[in-house]
Amino acid sequence: MLCLPLLSRRTGEAKRGSRSPFLLGTGERVMAKQKILVVDDEEDILELLRFNLTKEGYQVACASTGEEALSAVRSENPDLILLDLMLPGMDGLEVARRLKGESSTKNIPVVMLTAKGEESDIVTGLELGADDYITKPFSRKILVARLRAVLRRKDEQPPDEKSLFKRHDLMIHPGRHEVLVNNKPVLLTMTEFGILSFLARRPGWVFTRSQIVDAVKGDDYFVTDRSVDVQIVGLRKKLGSASKWVETVRGVGYRFKE
Repeated sequence: MLCLPLLSRRTGEAKRGSRSPFLLGTGERVMAKQKILVVDDEEDILELLRFNLTKEGYQVACASTGEEALSAVRSENPDLILLDLMLPGMDGLEVARRLKGESSTKNIPVVMLTAKGEESDIVTGLELGADDYITKPFSRKILVARLRAVLRRKDEQPPDEKSLFKRHDLMIHPGRHEVLVNNKPVLLTMTEFGILSFLARRPGWVFTRSQIVDAVKGDDYFVTDRSVDVQIVGLRKKLGSASKWVETVRGVGYRFKE
């Protein structure tokens, strides 16, 4: 893979004798940059991502296998991990499973890199705790925008479970079980309200149907994909003009638009 010796955080110079599998973007103010770990076994994609993310002002570390990725997470403490699912040996889903299963790494955002037609893997990854996904081929602008959104959400705290919060033209008050659209009350069922509140607390995040059910009904509640879809149809109908904020992510689930 195309990797350079690991750079010193203090000076930005390569450590003598080091042959680390990780590559860091250079720059004068390295310590002020957010760090992204890119994991992909294709050299051309890895170099393209490194170049573009470094150009955008990020510090970049690279790994080409799942094992290297886990080692890099421990040594580099990245702010975000861009993880290809199709890796040799330990695949991306297993890497995500291990990261989200450890207290020291479970809060590091993970964005999956996937090929078209990997919808089942996307669903599995999201249910493991991945924060978003990007489908290959991708444009640089979309890639950067999605990563910025995930990093921004990382620093945001979701509203308190009982506190009033606003999203676009919606006012949601969990404590009162109350929803206002353009200051007009909308009557929702308990399930519809639960789904809306769950999605709206984390705008931009994609949730699978199973995640929605677990959050609203509990993980022991039997449900089919169709029943979740029926609830969403009813919710959108009642929201009227505000229904545009509840987006369908084809083959995956739903999200509340940022």
